[in-house]
Amino acid sequence: MNTAQHILVFKTNIATVEDRLKVAQVLDRQPFIGKWTVDLEDVDRVLRVVAAIPAIDSIIALVNASAYECAELED
Repeated sequence: MNTAQHILVFKTNIATVEDRLKVAQVLDRQPFIGKWTVDLEDVDRVLRVVAAIPAIDSIIALVNASAYECAELED
């Protein structure tokens, strides 16, 4: 069984606790996401996702569908 975990990092415009709750309704339902956090204090509102698969495009689409901006954060 593959138990590899991928840590994916994104820049977002998720700015408030209310915003985070709206995104939670979508992200919490994804079976490939183990856990996730949003740093509301960071200028980039960094979304970190621990996922079973490197589903970068899927996560961006899910956040965008929740009416928020999301882009992969480059090193």
